[in-house]
Amino acid sequence: MLKTRILTAAVLLPAVGALVLFAPAWLFTIVNAIAGIWGLYEVAAMTGALHWVALPLFAVVGGVPLLGLLYGGDTGWVGWLVPTLVILMMLGLALRVELNGGGEGLRGPRLVFIGAAYVGVLFPFFALLRNSPDGIHLLLLVILLAVASDSGAYFTGRYLGRTKLAPSLSPHKTVEGAVGGLIVTVVGAWLLFKMIGGTWDMGKILLFAAMISILAQLGDLAGSALKRAAGVKDSGWIFPGHGGLLDRTCSLVFALFFAYYWFR
Repeated sequence: MLKTRILTAAVLLPAVGALVLFAPAWLFTIVNAIAGIWGLYEVAAMTGALHWVALPLFAVVGGVPLLGLLYGGDTGWVGWLVPTLVILMMLGLALRVELNGGGEGLRGPRLVFIGAAYVGVLFPFFALLRNSPDGIHLLLLVILLAVASDSGAYFTGRYLGRTKLAPSLSPHKTVEGAVGGLIVTVVGAWLLFKMIGGTWDMGKILLFAAMISILAQLGDLAGSALKRAAGVKDSGWIFPGHGGLLDRTCSLVFALFFAYYWFR
């Protein structure tokens, strides 16, 4: 399993990097649309809604905002309000799963609706951020900070973790790990901007990095809640050894939405 994970990462990371750096905006948008459709498929498979009766729900709740945001921008009825409501729904789901001690009894139309909205409304921010002015650098920055947060939380939790953060959602996550991830992200952002000579105010740098770390960790917990409620271990199988697309992106979607509006 470890060998499979390493090989998959060795192929996946350069491919994603090349796509972010060199793909024209129209191609990146198409890839984002395909990824969003696949994400909706994973939600349907997880929630047991992979049948004709559920297709209209996925098309309206997931497909319409996905394509509308990608090809029409974030104006009109979507703006920042609908994504914020979707994030709150996901966090509410995470809180309910944690308080209930698991996701039993949460499957049904409501979970399908939340999952479809999660993908359809939040996935387009990959392309919205990347295709915005200076968006390539901003997307890479968010990814780097999210990776720093995840790595800092993992290693801090592994060696210092004692207090469980959300045992029903993610048994291995600890409060110490979450704090460690936050600190590593903030320090990493400070060092990065020192090296490249960034022009931001230092307070703004630290606040942005802290928010990315917090949202990355909340996004990871929300993704875990969706899987727990659906009763599955992984969201899919598209990345051997790593699970599905939603498994690999859950720590990014909240952060990307925040970063997009932060820089507007």
